[in-house]
Amino acid sequence: MSQVFSEETHRNLLARIPHCTGREVSDWLRTVDEGPSLRFEEKVSWLRHEHNLAYGHAKALIHEYDLRRAARKLR
Repeated sequence: MSQVFSEETHRNLLARIPHCTGREVSDWLRTVDEGPSLRFEEKVSWLRHEHNLAYGHAKALIHEYDLRRAARKLR
């Protein structure tokens, strides 16, 4: 079972991504969008193995990607 981050933890993880990876969150979200169509945990694993991201950062990115995709559908 995957761990669930609080909203604060999620925001903190996103804020650290540019410092830790050298890439902006928007760049990572574009990478996810252009990547393979997988389930949540599979996308996390893909980011970890293909792009060498830490688990927390990968999970935060996929969660943010899903949040933004859902927000676009509501418009």
